[in-house]
Parts: sequence; C-alpha cells; structure tokens
Amino acid sequence: MTRPFAIPLRAVLVAGSLLAAATAMAGTVVYVSNADSQELSVLAFDRASGRLSPVETVAVGGTVMPLALSPDKRFLYAALRSQPFRVLSFAVDPASGRLKKLGEAPLADSMANIDVDASGKWLFAASYPGHKITVNSIDGNGAVTAIQQLVPTAPNAHAIHADATNRFVLATSLGGDHLSVWRFDAAKGQLTPNDPPIVQLDAKSGARHFVWDKAQKHLYLLNEVDASLVVFAWDGVHGTLRELQRTSTLPPGFTGKPWAADLHLSPDGRQLYASERTSSTIAHFRVDAGTGTLEAAGSTPTEKTPRGFTIDSSGRYLIAAGQESHALSVHAIDARSGALGEVTRLPVGKNPNWVEIVDLP
Repeated sequence: MTRPFAIPLRAVLVAGSLLAAATAMAGTVVYVSNADSQELSVLAFDRASGRLSPVETVAVGGTVMPLALSPDKRFLYAALRSQPFRVLSFAVDPASGRLKKLGEAPLADSMANIDVDASGKWLFAASYPGHKITVNSIDGNGAVTAIQQLVPTAPNAHAIHADATNRFVLATSLGGDHLSVWRFDAAKGQLTPNDPPIVQLDAKSGARHFVWDKAQKHLYLLNEVDASLVVFAWDGVHGTLRELQRTSTLPPGFTGKPWAADLHLSPDGRQLYASERTSSTIAHFRVDAGTGTLEAAGSTPTEKTPRGFTIDSSGRYLIAAGQESHALSVHAIDARSGALGEVTRLPVGKNPNWVEIVDLP
C-alpha cells in the first residue's frame, strides 16, 4: 500500500503567503511621487490588513510632484517641476501595477497640477509660478505629446479639472482668489472663456484645490491661505457657480499660519476630508445628501505636512503623504461615522506629496 503524496506544512504556508501577496499586489496599487528623491513609489495595498508593501521604485530624473491617471486607469502621468519641465507617461501593468515608461513631453512651465479630460486625449496643466494653464495632446498609445494651447491667467494658477460632461474646465488662481471657468472643445483640445469667466472669492483666501460630487450638483473648493472650505451649487448647463456655504478646515484651538492642501470626497459622497499642513491634520465633514452642505465632524492628526492624500474605492481607507515625515499613513475609515481610526505607516522617498490609487482588473 502506497502512502498518498504529502505536502509539508511549511511549504503550504509559504505558498499561501506568496499567493496572498500576489493577490494583494494584483488587487490595488498606490503610486506616490517623491519630489526630493526624484522617484515614484509603487506600492501594493492589502485591504484586508490596511498595509502597504513596496512593489518597485521608479527613478524619474527630476522633482516629481503632481500625478494624474487616465480615465480608464491604464496610464499614469507624472509632472516634473525642475528644469527641463516635462511630463512622463507610463503604462500601468494590469497584472502587477508596475510602470512602463512610454515617453516624455515638454510642459510650458513648472506645473502645480495636471489632469486628463474624460476622453483621455488631452492633458490639462496649471502653473503656479508661470501664471498659466495649458493643454497637451495625448496620442493613441497613451503618451502625452505636444502643447496644444497655452493661456495666461491671474497669479498662481493651481488646480485644473474638467467636469463630468467634459464641456467645462475650471482652474483656480491662488494669487487672484478666483475660479476661472472655460468651455472645452474636446474635438480640438481648445479652451474658451465661459460667460461669466470668473467666480471671485474673498481676498487673500488663496483658491487651491476643488472637487465635484458625483451627481455634479455641487463643487467643493479648498482655499490654502485662510484654510476655508466653500460649497457651491454647480449649474452644469451654463457652467456657473452659486455659493452655498463657507466653513473652516482648521482644528479647534489652532494658532499659526493656515496652510491647507488637499481635499477628497468619499466614494459614496457622504464624507469630505481636507488636509491642513501647519497642524498636520485631516479635517472631516459629513455631507448633507440633499443640500450638499457640510457638518464639521472633527480633525485627526496625520503625517507631518500632509500635502496630498487619497481614498480607496471601497471608502474604507484614507492614505496620506507627509512631506516632512517622508512616510505614508493609512487611516481606517469607520463605515458608519466616517471617522478616521486605526493607522498603519510606511516610509517612502523624500518629500512625498501626491498619491494616486488604482484597482487593477
């Protein structure tokens, strides 16, 4: 009588660990730009444990800051804010999330923000020191190519994004304290001023980042200089905004100079979070489903100088980058309250500042 073939328990455990790691890698990947070490961190994210693990580090040869993903998440774009100003195009490997460089293209200046239109054919960019916004074309292989249009703006353009219809593009002017609204011709890649072209804000508020809700009924704007947060009603037919509410992202008892940075809505739209760099906190607001207005729900300490963060597609985790701690914090999000709870941390490169996340197919 022959014995059945027996697999040693140790081999089973090792194989199981490798399979779990492969599953985590293939499931969700996080990309971080590290400005001072001039590299991108590619990290696997395990939702079961809330932990990040390194996949690869990609040298980029310049001060890398803003990142953007194509609408289908197949391509990642990284802008370099050191000379020569350029944008790098990468294909995202659908199995591992690793990056394959497709090419480089010139940018008109040092860009604080980049984004891709809904068609995936145009890259928008906003220059803080150059006081301009631009449009670059993207070819059929997903690589950014030539500058298509350059438009001078008021001082310190900072963020630029298209609405869900791809008919309007908005850009902030931090120095001009306003939002500019543009009509966008996606066939030609051309911006023309809307009527009215400007939404003026309070003096010395410092318009920085903004997001729309999924229903495209409301727009949320974070001001850097006074750390205020403004809620607007958005008219998607005419491209106009009407202010509904103004609140603060500063924690109770705050003293010092406000320095707000980033904001994101949870995937279900019920929670909004905003980072403030001086206090190294993330403010939390509950969103009224009917009116879009906000209710303050507290502030949570996070990495030192949290310039950028993101939220995973399940809405269970918030990942924040600390420019001065050179690390990421993964905050668990309470499913009922939206409060930020348990934290896991991972050191990355020097001066991490932008975070993007991709669920692989």
